[in-house]
Amino acid sequence: MNLANTAFVLVASVLVLFMTPGLAFFYGGLVSEKNVVNTMLSVFIMTGVAILLWVFLGYTMAFSGNVAGVVGNLNHVFMAGVNLASLTASHIPVGAYSLFQMMFAIITPALFVGAVVGRIRFKFLLLFLIAWSILIYYPMVHLVWAPAGWLAKLGVLDFAGGTVVHINAGVTALVLSAWLGPRLNRGHNQHYNLPWVLLGTAILWIGWYGFNAGSALTVNGVALQAAITSTVATATAMVVWMGLDIWKTGKPTLVGVCTGTLCGLVAITPAAGYVTILGSVAIGAIATCTSFAFIQFLKPKLGIDDALDAFGCHGVSGIVGSILTGVFATKAVNPTITTNGLAYGGGLHLLLIQLLATGVTIAFVAAMGCLIIWGLRQVTPMRVGAEEERLGLDQGEHGERADYAVGLTERLADYKPDQELYAPEFKGQLQQLKNPNPEPTHLNGN
Repeated sequence: MNLANTAFVLVASVLVLFMTPGLAFFYGGLVSEKNVVNTMLSVFIMTGVAILLWVFLGYTMAFSGNVAGVVGNLNHVFMAGVNLASLTASHIPVGAYSLFQMMFAIITPALFVGAVVGRIRFKFLLLFLIAWSILIYYPMVHLVWAPAGWLAKLGVLDFAGGTVVHINAGVTALVLSAWLGPRLNRGHNQHYNLPWVLLGTAILWIGWYGFNAGSALTVNGVALQAAITSTVATATAMVVWMGLDIWKTGKPTLVGVCTGTLCGLVAITPAAGYVTILGSVAIGAIATCTSFAFIQFLKPKLGIDDALDAFGCHGVSGIVGSILTGVFATKAVNPTITTNGLAYGGGLHLLLIQLLATGVTIAFVAAMGCLIIWGLRQVTPMRVGAEEERLGLDQGEHGERADYAVGLTERLADYKPDQELYAPEFKGQLQQLKNPNPEPTHLNGN
């Protein structure tokens, strides 16, 4: 066992786990005050369910054996027979690698929660998570990251999850949004807590170092490069989005800056350990412009209500980052790759592979997602009723609220003083209030 590498992967695993509560704060701050608890619980429950699913089926379906290059076998259900102390190529225990991959299985489904907040039944979401993990996520991991996977054999480059995580979650978000339909009060929701949005963004950025640098699985120059390119791409995206905000509205916004930050983190994920610092600047800028254009101009025309722009951020920036990996990847950064990208004299070969992998991911996830939703809708309702949606899912689904102030505005608007509620009983007093200085009355009539 290489102690440095093992400690590095364990710390990276903790950082990736930290991203899930960070995402809960990010989404919880963006939604309306009536759906805060539901949104944060929907994200955080992924932690428990996904861990159990990973131990039960995830590891064996992703990394044990090979069936047609698409999925593993069921030889290690509940990880039975797995020697957790055996070593991988980077001399870390299999147990440490499995733990690291487990954290990816948690955060990925949590990402698409942002698309469906305020209108999906909690029960349906949990059932969808189980089916989605088994039928979509574990096969995607095998296809891209297992040595025998079909896309892996083609030579696709996905350093930390452009296809497996972000395109996957983004397309799933779009499909769920399309099947659910728009919110009843779409366009009238105010963000519950902007400081939470900033807090969640900061936690995600910190955790992303585990996500990207940790994917090197060893303490070396590639891990360092991944950490640096992740930082630079994110900073670029943040500044670019702020500039676009000023250009379109005349004002910089906190939500815009945080959204741009997330787009940069997403876009650099597939390329982090393969590109130069200059390449990371290009990826961050191009992805952010593309996501901004989609959210501001194309999304309104589609008519699909992706509430918190899960597809606009994760899907679009993930697609751009995956494709641009075929442009900016270079052996100078990572000598393990066999072909340089287009910008470094490698021709179209790598770019075409990246385009193929991106297209296959979109098609597979969209088709399988629609099939899962159709099947589940035959056995349980997908969407809450109109009355519950107006009330808010915090009360309707959970009987809880974020804090005492939730609903205070509505309660104050309905408030009436006693003299209005009981006007007949206060008739004399109200008359005095209307005429506080009546003419004096004298007994002698003078």
